[in-house]
Amino acid sequence: MISVMISVDYSGFRDSLFQFFDTFESIIAPTTSTYMKDRILVIGSSGQIGTELVQVLRDRYGASNVVAADLKADNQSDDGPFEVLDVMNVQQLSEIVRKHGINQIYLLAALLSATAEKNPMLGWKLNMEGLFNVLELAREKRISKVYWPSSIAVFGPNTPKDRTPQYTVMEPSTVYGISKLAGERWCEYYFKKYQVDVRSLRYPGLIGWKSAPGGGTTDYAVHIYHEALKSGTYDCFLKEETVLPMMYMPDAIKATLQLMEADSAKVKIRSAYNLAGMSFSPKEIALEIKRSIPAFRISYTPDFRQEIADSWPRSIDDSSAREDWAWNPDYDLKKMTEEILINLGKPETKIL
Repeated sequence: MISVMISVDYSGFRDSLFQFFDTFESIIAPTTSTYMKDRILVIGSSGQIGTELVQVLRDRYGASNVVAADLKADNQSDDGPFEVLDVMNVQQLSEIVRKHGINQIYLLAALLSATAEKNPMLGWKLNMEGLFNVLELAREKRISKVYWPSSIAVFGPNTPKDRTPQYTVMEPSTVYGISKLAGERWCEYYFKKYQVDVRSLRYPGLIGWKSAPGGGTTDYAVHIYHEALKSGTYDCFLKEETVLPMMYMPDAIKATLQLMEADSAKVKIRSAYNLAGMSFSPKEIALEIKRSIPAFRISYTPDFRQEIADSWPRSIDDSSAREDWAWNPDYDLKKMTEEILINLGKPETKIL
């Protein structure tokens, strides 16, 4: 018997095969490697922002990869996982993170400006304790990225009113604003001290039609559309010439995701970025509504929220966000008003 040993060089075939898989991975990466590997927890999913953010995240990352969480299961969609959660309960929070393999948290749970003024201690406790619980999870490397929204409420009566700069006098005058300013400082501290990847935006007044407002000073700009269609009249709790920075919810969601998906090196501000969409007064929004509903009438009965509004800026300079990660809003007052009235006027529209 004769034994013959044959040596075959597979190196060329192997290299070609590896090159094929590298190319294949680069093609599918945007939909699998980039998005589908993330497991996201949205805390405060029943709120004005959370209601819309959860759906957009599920469309983007896959429904099963986005866990909604709130104190109650009210108004939750059934297209993805949901957990009842009190963010101040650190054991409960930790268990949900472990159970679902969470690596990103969007912390939206908070008492807003007007509501927190009625219960200052609860406002401080919820707004700060929840943030600490999430930051500590990130410090312990149990999650890799945190989103926590700040607000224009961090500014105060001595802040420049027009084109308020990124860095300026703050001095907030509400419990909500005080807690947000403290939170900004803690976010930057955790980034610098522990390398926690935390990102934040100073939201202006947010306007959406898919859910009820949550107790903020700018809520009139949500109520007014509902009442215009329902009764044709609206009694505003702010003076007619009170100009405030505002933003339509699709732009807020766009900015949030744009910041969270930006390369870490481009996120140069780790306290919170100024963010701007549009600025207008109750008189201006009423005039815009009258273009579609000529019979609409507005009256004015200012209450305690007027003092809060008077302490806030009229417009925001968000040049840092535009320069660092190419932020640019899509909506102005006219375009937003037309879209909201069309959607609220549909018979099938349900408000969560």
